[in-house]
Amino acid sequence: MGFSLTGTHTIFFIASVIVAGVVSGVFVTVTIDTSTSLSDRGNRLQEQLDTEFKIISDSNNIPISGSDYIFYLKNTGGKALVTTNETFQLFIDGDIIATANYNFSENSVQVERVTKIYVATSEILLGNHKLRIVGPQDIDDEFMFEI
Repeated sequence: MGFSLTGTHTIFFIASVIVAGVVSGVFVTVTIDTSTSLSDRGNRLQEQLDTEFKIISDSNNIPISGSDYIFYLKNTGGKALVTTNETFQLFIDGDIIATANYNFSENSVQVERVTKIYVATSEILLGNHKLRIVGPQDIDDEFMFEI
């Protein structure tokens, strides 16, 4: 004949347990994805906060070494900076300097240390200029100077 009332309740109970298991699985997956995303974002923010530098040259007295002007860059962040032409871009008055026309005295600068940046004199004419250095994590610094 048909199911009894107990049989119907058992079917509904099993179905509700299956649905609850699926829903909790979705919630766990969403929670893990959100947690991972927030952790990655926090790591990127920490990386950006640890990367900081400052141009500390004298704006009225830019030294010359051979055919290069010398600028001084200090690592003011919380970790060593890799200083290569691939990790830093230089701009003079908004114009990008070709990587062949500048180099660093060191490949890495420890925290609170200073490195020299050699820029070809052919890139800078006499007068007032603005040097902009863009480094890792798009951190940048600007420096007004006169040649």
